[in-house]
Amino acid sequence: MSRARPRRCVPIRSFDHDALLAAFLGAHGEFEKWRTWSDDTTHAIHESQTLRIERVHEAPAHETAWTVAAYETPVSERMWVLTATGATPAPLLQDLLTHLADGERWDTGLGTPVNEKMVTAATQPLSSAGWKHTVDGRWIRWTSSDGNAGIQFGAFAAQHPSQNQATRTLWAGTQPDQGRPTWSITASPQTPSSLLASLAESLAHETGTRQVQQGRAPTTSLASGPPAPAVTAGPSASRSR
Repeated sequence: MSRARPRRCVPIRSFDHDALLAAFLGAHGEFEKWRTWSDDTTHAIHESQTLRIERVHEAPAHETAWTVAAYETPVSERMWVLTATGATPAPLLQDLLTHLADGERWDTGLGTPVNEKMVTAATQPLSSAGWKHTVDGRWIRWTSSDGNAGIQFGAFAAQHPSQNQATRTLWAGTQPDQGRPTWSITASPQTPSSLLASLAESLAHETGTRQVQQGRAPTTSLASGPPAPAVTAGPSASRSR
């Protein structure tokens, strides 16, 4: 019996993150597009103004290119924040956008420390896929059989839910504590377990990236990603008509 995969919002054809965001905005009118004065960054803001997506268009492969933040009210502090670097595979980003558009609850009990049940729910796909599970001091790690991808959970940081520091890191290429990974996604303590589980399932069961070369069929690799030149994002945003 084949595994049922989550519904996708748009087809994946390349590493083109900008096309992915454009397709998402075109399909979901509840998100409004804003741009910075320099056009280097696009913001997608939910009509409730409590969920905001920031896309830095030409961020280097190892630097933050996507930031998703949820708020209890339009003027409150962040409840949780998730970031993704410029080389993050398009399938993972698409699952992220699909989850956000599906109307899932964005709050996770503000101020509640992350417990074992939440960690188990967020990593169940990895356990089902037979990933290696290790505990090293305050770190809990799940690693693919080839060692080229994994998820790292910081138990110490998770006990401080009021601080939006990275608690979970999804990565490929090199473990975060052993060097700079090819790409990474980080999430703060209150990031919804359902969203993290969706990303974990993609990491465990999808190809991760798809590269198309002229005259060849797509190839797959979790640890590869597209190069991108460095730019500086503008400081302010205005509505795009």
